[in-house]
Amino acid sequence: MPEKFLKPYDHNAFEGPIYKKWEDSGYFNPDNLPGDRSETFSIILPPPNVTGTLHLGHAYEDSLQDTYIRFKRMQGYKALWVPGTDSAAIATQSKVETTLYKEEGKTRYDIGRDELMERIKKFTEESKNIILNQVRRMGSSLDWSRFAYTMDDKRLKAVNEAFVRMFDAGLIYRGERIVNWDPRMQTTISDDEIEHKEQVDPFYYFKYGPFVIGTVRPETKFGDKYVVMHPDDKRYKDFKHGQKIELEWINGPITATVIKDEAGDMEFGSGVMTITPAHSGVDFEIAQRHGLDFEPVIDSKGKLLPIAGEFEGMHIKKARPLIVEKLKEKGLLVKVDEKYTHNVSVNERGGEMIEPQLKFQWFVDVNKEFTLTHSAIPGVLPGTPTTLKKIMRAAVEHKGVAIMPEHFEKIYFHWIDNLRDWCISRQIWFGHRIPVWYRGTEEASIGKPGEGEGWEQDPDTLDTWFSSALWPLSTLGWPEETSDLKTYFPNSLMAPGYEIIFFWVARMILMSGFLRGALPFKTVFLHGIVRDKDGKKFSKSLNNGIDPLVMIDKYGTDALRMSLLVGAAAGSDIKFDEARVKGYKLFANKLWNITRFVFDNAQDAKTDAELTERDQERLMQFRALAADITKDLEEYRIYMAAEKLYHYLWDIFAADMIEESKPILKTGTPQEIQSRKRILMEILRDSLKLLHPFMPFITEEIWSSMPDTKDLLMVEAWPIK
Repeated sequence: MPEKFLKPYDHNAFEGPIYKKWEDSGYFNPDNLPGDRSETFSIILPPPNVTGTLHLGHAYEDSLQDTYIRFKRMQGYKALWVPGTDSAAIATQSKVETTLYKEEGKTRYDIGRDELMERIKKFTEESKNIILNQVRRMGSSLDWSRFAYTMDDKRLKAVNEAFVRMFDAGLIYRGERIVNWDPRMQTTISDDEIEHKEQVDPFYYFKYGPFVIGTVRPETKFGDKYVVMHPDDKRYKDFKHGQKIELEWINGPITATVIKDEAGDMEFGSGVMTITPAHSGVDFEIAQRHGLDFEPVIDSKGKLLPIAGEFEGMHIKKARPLIVEKLKEKGLLVKVDEKYTHNVSVNERGGEMIEPQLKFQWFVDVNKEFTLTHSAIPGVLPGTPTTLKKIMRAAVEHKGVAIMPEHFEKIYFHWIDNLRDWCISRQIWFGHRIPVWYRGTEEASIGKPGEGEGWEQDPDTLDTWFSSALWPLSTLGWPEETSDLKTYFPNSLMAPGYEIIFFWVARMILMSGFLRGALPFKTVFLHGIVRDKDGKKFSKSLNNGIDPLVMIDKYGTDALRMSLLVGAAAGSDIKFDEARVKGYKLFANKLWNITRFVFDNAQDAKTDAELTERDQERLMQFRALAADITKDLEEYRIYMAAEKLYHYLWDIFAADMIEESKPILKTGTPQEIQSRKRILMEILRDSLKLLHPFMPFITEEIWSSMPDTKDLLMVEAWPIK
């Protein structure tokens, strides 16, 4: 027996050398896998942002996907897991700009675009190296030779090609619409980068002619000259659509117009509302339906425009109480609810309140019809008019993409059905530049500069989700028809957190559907959020964050992986408790001790020894378990498979079978002894195979000392066909 088994299992001594052995073998690359592998299985890593370090959510996501890629690799598939990182443009630029101002007292405008880009490049390279090292520490068996970064040259080519194709099809346009505007960063913000925070504010009720209206934002009301009510609201049956009403308002008399629209909420307040079309998405759509005016009230820095009269130039936060006071003096303040709880939208990257603004931007039209010459999308026929919205719905409705757990389908459909055109332009410097060039005010060239001098590229950059939406295609070499694209597209599995089902999953379906007439993946396994042991979200304010690398150093990667995987049903949040990690470290040591016992007592086991009736039962019991675990994994019940293995090895193999074996090995007949030695070694050997996807390090280390092993455990055949 090797000397290492005389001591407790020391993860710190083995994990680094084992990972190097895996990398050196070349087996992370499916092109190098042994044997004839005709079936493929592919996953792309949801790319971590190059803005920080690995957190427990990444640790769980990496563990989950690595379990599946190892399982499929051992099943004989040509298994590919593509690594990559994401630029996270707004978050990255914000971080670098914050550091620049804190350390040098300068803004991006002080140092210019080129210098800022150099600083961002340095920051992202440092961050990327840290993150990739952390991903390796999780035991992730990614094919590093295929590493992709959303800002590298290959991905840039894909982004520009996608933009041009969508523009040529009329799906990308430049127009004026309501967008999420960050007054501090001076840029539009994606829906994906908005956080909704609960806030308590005063809710004001004002007299508006014969009506009472309510609002938390009186500063927007200078532009309110339309009063909206539901056409079925009997309280207002005497008011006609388009009727003009003279009334006194903030800065004097105005003429208001009655608008009958089903957006009116009869259950809220008086059932009547005034609208500010230039500063609300809902109001904008009402105004569009009825051909109403869009008059801005607030500028891009959060200050009031000339329409506000005496309040012009004042920041809205300062102006709000003064406006309320003026309305009160005019006898127009009816009452105030001082403790009104509501959700406000803030930029998750900087905490700034989002100000809806009417802006001239680039958009993807999700409702414009086009036809696909080729379609492998169920429910979408080639040559028949369709839309991006229809493609996204059909993909899931017709089971071209299976979403797990299924209850997320309803949420997905609700989001798709209410989807607005996607704003893809950002007023930041880091990111893929909009591939449009201008000369003067009349000429524009799409994809590249036109002939001659004087062409200037659009200064805006693309939403980072535009490039992320291309990830299943661009990581495999699209727009080139590469062998990877032909072999591994569509991906077999996508396993992100449920919070980005719309922002990322739906947009990947959108892009692949339009650009290739195919779906990007077959199955979406939506995992939950990792929370603290009390169920609270990890946050700096609560000071409850846990560094996964600290857990790894303390207890080992295998223990951390098991603590995250066991009990984590699809779509369910995970309560993280360090005590569980400690418990699985004890389990790793238990496996080490099981191995020591087997090596001590069954090193000379014969694989053809005749089995006793009892040992036949033991072997049948184990094989039934192996079949059960295989089925669980194939049906994405990973949490159940991990738990069953844990209980078998601890409760049956260690506590029951080994204890039963001790007297047999001492006083049994020669046949009983040989029979028992055979099944001890056989069950240990196959247990290592079953456990390897979950706990790759300790199983690989034990495997290296097993008799008659010829290759790494990671490429051994799965014990159940």
